[in-house]
Amino acid sequence: MQNTLTAAVILIGNELLSGSIEDQNLAHIAKTLEPKGIRVRETRIIPDIEQEIVDAVNALRSKYDYVFTTGGIGPTHDDITSDSIAAAFGVENVVQQEVFDVINAYLTSKGVEFTPAAQRMAYAPEGAEMIKTDQSIVPGYRKDNVFVMAGVPRIMRMMLDDILNYLQTGVAIYNQSVHANVGEGEIAAALEAIQTQHPNIDIGSYPQDKDSTISNYRVIFVVKGTDESEIASTCDEILTACHAGGYEAVMS
Repeated sequence: MQNTLTAAVILIGNELLSGSIEDQNLAHIAKTLEPKGIRVRETRIIPDIEQEIVDAVNALRSKYDYVFTTGGIGPTHDDITSDSIAAAFGVENVVQQEVFDVINAYLTSKGVEFTPAAQRMAYAPEGAEMIKTDQSIVPGYRKDNVFVMAGVPRIMRMMLDDILNYLQTGVAIYNQSVHANVGEGEIAAALEAIQTQHPNIDIGSYPQDKDSTISNYRVIFVVKGTDESEIASTCDEILTACHAGGYEAVMS
């Protein structure tokens, strides 16, 4: 799509790769960024291994306008994201004194010891810009075009809300859906022709399980782009193609 920015998401955590925890962050990040004209073009799920994180960050930060990471900034032994981001940029991972003081004061008020493990949450790569939220005492941060967030979905979302203020925006991305009772194979040729006529539009075709709560139709076509009128005309063409074949279809 023209005049849009690009982003990559790095999901960090052994628990994601093992299936112990299901990711809830990627979809939210992508849906939040699209109205800002920022498209997620790549995602990687990687383990809590420093070199893996370093390699992913360095590969993606030079390829895309923005990189967003989730996970690995807590107090436990496997929370090595900040160390790894620092290594990727060739700087030290250093204490952020203001963050240190805030966490210390909070834990002290709760009668909780500020242990060396907890102090790890106050570290970030040298030169990082802390992005504070009123909802969490531990902030996310920015190092150049890399934004680092927590893995816990509730906290990640709060951090992302504040990060939005630091992002440039492209042309907003809109979407419209067509629900149809047609098999993908039955409409594939017509759909390809429509896509060829609209190179600045993305047409996604998503079959639905018969027990799906999303739609009572066999397939959903999601049409995305930056030109609302072209999105509408593309949807009309898909509807026409479905109806021409005798298939029920509606726009939603």
